[in-house]
Amino acid sequence: MRSTKIVTSFIRSNDKLLILKRSDKVKSMKGLWAGVSGIIENNEEPLKRAKIEIFEEVGITEDEIRLVKSAAGMRVNSPQYQNHEWEIYPFLFEAENPTVKLNWENSQYEWINIEELEKYETVPSLQKVLFNLL
Repeated sequence: MRSTKIVTSFIRSNDKLLILKRSDKVKSMKGLWAGVSGIIENNEEPLKRAKIEIFEEVGITEDEIRLVKSAAGMRVNSPQYQNHEWEIYPFLFEAENPTVKLNWENSQYEWINIEELEKYETVPSLQKVLFNLL
């Protein structure tokens, strides 16, 4: 089975959680809601990749965020991809009233209450990943 290591970061501000809608221009999970995510390259540290992805995807710099919690890597399967699993490294960051500037990877963003997440069509196991951080 093929495996891909990715980071998924959640940013919290004023008790709201930032979620992103993946654009039609990305390779996988088009149109689904997610945290800030990206593929870990080579033997890169997951925390380093998380901070890079946050800056690239939403324009929030490292000095604007504070790591609240990380969790151990967890394996997730997706019905879209047979014989493939995702090894996800989750992070929760806190930011104070950040300005979000989306790049091409996402088409929309929302600040939601955590309990609202179930109302969105998300990437596989997003709630499970989030609850590992809470």
